Amino acid sequence: MSGDFLASWHEAARTSLGLFWMAFWAFGLGYLISSMIQVFVTRERMQKSMGESGPRSVALGSLFGFISSSCSFAALATTRSLFTKGAGLVPALAFLLASTNLVVELGIVIAVFLSWQFVVGEYAGGILLILLMWLVVRLTYPKALVDGAREHAGQEENDEDSDEPEDWKSLIASVEGWRRVATRYFMEWKMVWKDVTVGFTVAGAIAAFVPRRFFETLFVGSGSEDPTFWQVALQALIGPVAAFFTFIGSMGNIPLAAVLYSNGVSFAGIMAFIFSDLVVFPVLRIQAKYYGWKMAFYILGVFLLVLVATALVMHYAFAGLGILPDTSSAQSVTDREFFALDYTLMFNLAFLAMSAVFVAWKVRASGFSFALSADWSERVLLALAVIAFVWLGAGLSLPLFMAHPG
Repeated sequence: MSGDFLASWHEAARTSLGLFWMAFWAFGLGYLISSMIQVFVTRERMQKSMGESGPRSVALGSLFGFISSSCSFAALATTRSLFTKGAGLVPALAFLLASTNLVVELGIVIAVFLSWQFVVGEYAGGILLILLMWLVVRLTYPKALVDGAREHAGQEENDEDSDEPEDWKSLIASVEGWRRVATRYFMEWKMVWKDVTVGFTVAGAIAAFVPRRFFETLFVGSGSEDPTFWQVALQALIGPVAAFFTFIGSMGNIPLAAVLYSNGVSFAGIMAFIFSDLVVFPVLRIQAKYYGWKMAFYILGVFLLVLVATALVMHYAFAGLGILPDTSSAQSVTDREFFALDYTLMFNLAFLAMSAVFVAWKVRASGFSFALSADWSERVLLALAVIAFVWLGAGLSLPLFMAHPG
């Protein structure tokens, strides 16, 4: 192998590890908040509050999504449960969109890697996504398809964890309540570690190996100070197309979005990419399993339409207000100072200690189980995660074997 390749390999591995180091405390904080809410606010309470597609039900669906997990696959399962227990299609989809776009932990991670405009765009855009979805579904509502999907989903549903627990005030003051939080925290990481591993590894590799001209070719008009409307619209379309073929969830997409940002992709293109976690291929396949292929493609079409529209609206609204982020001044991902004596180190040490306590508590209470999923996409993702660990380990150790001059 050439020296240039080996140097880039080391830089890619170091960048991946550095990006994760920057974000670890944000993941920990977000999953702690998410775990507490999931333990103290149950699915049964949500199901009793969500009916058909009125303003109250849509607002509640969005609120419950906001306080739920950001893991796309967990959100899909909860959405199915809500839908089969009587929630209308719009409130159920509002829950799904909110649980992957409006959650606290996602905003924290975006703030770490991108500018404040992207945080505002994520939350304001998340609300707009729900409103546009409501409008599109109302205009195109396929009653027979929805009825069939509900019946199909009911056949796939199970009633795990459906018992209503004790009062949340008693639970939050009990050791048992916090044991459940520790277990839920462990499960949050268990659900996303593969996505996060692959996402950060790919982000580091792209940052180190892929030249800027590639992004300028793929995202037409990227790097331009004043792209035309059609260039911005095309970038907003390319974002979800690029995301469709990944296996990476919402949290794993953010370091990739940082790479796009540092390569001059427009605000609309990056927001469309971030919003695209629910139109990736594994999600489509799971939706088809739950509701049938026709309903899965209907939901995919609705989400694609509204996310591209939302990305464009947010881009030009920010442009009108004069607050579009300046992509030309974005710092290259590989030029960041990742490891320093700063707040990141302090926060990471605190959350490492908390995570160790939670994991030990969970393992002591119920043991540690690791079973291979029967889902082929999960098996592929696991294989990619293992490959990523090998890539990272080898890349980080390269300086030990490379000859140094003099």
